[in-house]
Amino acid sequence: MFRILAFVALTLAATLPARAQVDIQEVTSPGGLTAWLVEDHSIPFVAIDILFEGGTSLDAPGARGATYLMTGLLEEGAADMDNAEFAARSEALAAYFGFDSYRDSINITARMLTQNRDEAVDLLRAALVDPSFEQSAIDRVRTQVLSIIDSNQNDPSDLASSELYAQTFGDHPYGSDHEGTTESVQALTRDDLIAAHRGALARDRVHIGVSGDITPEELGQLLDRLLGDLPETGAEMPGDAPYNLTGGITVIDYPTPQSTAFFGHAGIERHDPDFFAAYVLNQILGGGNFRSRLMQEVRVERGLTYGISTFLVLFNHGPMMLGQFSSSNDLVAEAIDVLHDQWADVAENGVTAEELEAAQTYLTGAYPLRFTGNATIAGILSGMQIDEMPIDYINTRNDQVMAVTLEDISRTAARLMDPEGLHVVVVGQPEGL
Repeated sequence: MFRILAFVALTLAATLPARAQVDIQEVTSPGGLTAWLVEDHSIPFVAIDILFEGGTSLDAPGARGATYLMTGLLEEGAADMDNAEFAARSEALAAYFGFDSYRDSINITARMLTQNRDEAVDLLRAALVDPSFEQSAIDRVRTQVLSIIDSNQNDPSDLASSELYAQTFGDHPYGSDHEGTTESVQALTRDDLIAAHRGALARDRVHIGVSGDITPEELGQLLDRLLGDLPETGAEMPGDAPYNLTGGITVIDYPTPQSTAFFGHAGIERHDPDFFAAYVLNQILGGGNFRSRLMQEVRVERGLTYGISTFLVLFNHGPMMLGQFSSSNDLVAEAIDVLHDQWADVAENGVTAEELEAAQTYLTGAYPLRFTGNATIAGILSGMQIDEMPIDYINTRNDQVMAVTLEDISRTAARLMDPEGLHVVVVGQPEGL
């Protein structure tokens, strides 16, 4: 749910060996499109990962959910094909295409055999450049989206996160679910979807990662063939999101024996000088393993929850530091007290040398579990570009993690972590709140 694609490169690169060297080539097509390529001719297979910056935050006023619905329709018919024929052709080519939308990006993934590459690229081009948006397909996918919205309205985790985002960002697109509401999705027209397509899928906001059996010269030709007919420019990017969240607790009554808590406050931008200190700090505080401070204090020492985690969310227009846990209704109030105490302690006192060493060892040593295939590599490359990382980032990232000092952690914790500004949304029937 909180996977932010601009953050994928940072997280996945943690799995690289400490001295790994990845040869990334920058390729510019004759038409001016740029991609990053890791050439690998060991198997006849190519993976392409495309990110269009903007995502569902580009929705026009009154058309919330248009970009999400539009993205779901890209494989539901294109050019002279209906959805069944599109699926049959991709299956016959042994090609895989994925179409996903997020608050800040639309992600197109493709995997194809070298021998079928030209035909697969033509098929994907049809979906991206010439989607049909037939009314029958719109109605079918709209029904699926409405089902998702209905399900989310009955999911405590979704209710909690939606409430926190609404309080934080107000009328900005971040403040509402990117799928839209039941009312907004029901009101969407075919014209809304055509406008969303033109606004979101444009050449001025595309970032491309490619890995596999293809040369730079072949890739240059492929890029123009695949994306050259998209609009040159798209919709105007949204402005920075207002930050309206104040400290406190919000309780949403929900009949369940277990409460779900979602908490956080303002975060840190990816290009902030203290970002790597914040990244290591988050790993120490609640980065997801049993050695994190919150897991030790909330679960191991007191048994108040099965698990608790924190994470940095790198929204382009309003980054946040967030976390979540679930606890029985009679224990959630105590868990929140411990959360506040630990938040305040780290903000005031920083962390220990042992905690820092353990976090750095984990972050630079837990490889290479994910960085193992062309599809993953392509995703890392596009994520690096959308996040404006240098092309040598993979090969220098561990050095930046190891360069973080206790002083860096203390300074960043005092600046970033705000016990008084921490807001907790609890969905359930908690006792004592």
